Amino acid sequence: MLTRKQYELLMFIDQRLRATGISPSFDEMKDALDLKSKSGIHRLITGLEERGFIRRLAHRARALEVVRLPENVADQPLPPPAMSFAPTVIKGGFPQTLVGAPVAGPSDAVTLPLYGKIAAGTPIEALRDHSNSIDIPASMLGSGNHYALTVEGDSMIDAGIHDGDTVVIRNCDSAEAGTIVVALVDNEEVTLKRLRRKGASIALEPANKKYETRIFPPDRVKVQGRLVGLLRSY
Repeated sequence: MLTRKQYELLMFIDQRLRATGISPSFDEMKDALDLKSKSGIHRLITGLEERGFIRRLAHRARALEVVRLPENVADQPLPPPAMSFAPTVIKGGFPQTLVGAPVAGPSDAVTLPLYGKIAAGTPIEALRDHSNSIDIPASMLGSGNHYALTVEGDSMIDAGIHDGDTVVIRNCDSAEAGTIVVALVDNEEVTLKRLRRKGASIALEPANKKYETRIFPPDRVKVQGRLVGLLRSY
C-alpha cells in the first residue's frame, strides 16, 4: 500500500519517463508535489524503491526506472494534489488509524484521516490502517495537506484545547515561533505544544501551568504539522 505522496510521485515519474524518456530532477519532483525540501523526495524515492515500484540505475545521474505501477492503475493521469498525511502515525494503546487521502464531498465537507490520540510519550509508527476518518468543513482548510488528531490530556487547556477535542493539523515541517504544532521528539514521541525558540534551542511550551516547558537542541525536534482548527462534541 502506497501513501498518497508516494503514489503521486510514482505517477509523476512514470508520466515524465513516458513523455521524455528522462527522469525528472529532484527539484521538479519537489515542485510537482509541493514539498519544501528535497529531503522529502529522497524519503519518498527510498520508500518506492524498498516496495519494488522503482529502481535506481547505476552509473547514471537522475536515472530512475519504474518497475511496476499499483494494481489499480492503468495509464491513469496524475491525480491533482490531495490533502493527505502519511509518513508517521500515532500508536499507543489507541484505536488503529488510517493513512489516506481526503476527498471533497458534495456537501462542501472534506474527509480527513483521523489519527489516534496525541500525548507526550506516545510512540510513533507508520501505519496503513484504513478505518478512521472525520468530515471537516472545507472552509476550515486552506491550501496544503491536512489530518486530524484526538487530543488526550489537559496540557493545552489554557489555549482552549481540551481533552477529547479533535484538532485539525496542516502538514508542514516548519512553523513560526508561537505556533501550536505537532512535534516529533527524538523520532519516538509526539506532542501538541506551542513552539518557542530559545537562542539556538527549541522550546515546546504547554498551555497549562501544571506542566513544564521542555527545551531541546534543534536536531531533536521535527515539526510534523501546525494547528489550523478544532472540533468539539458536547
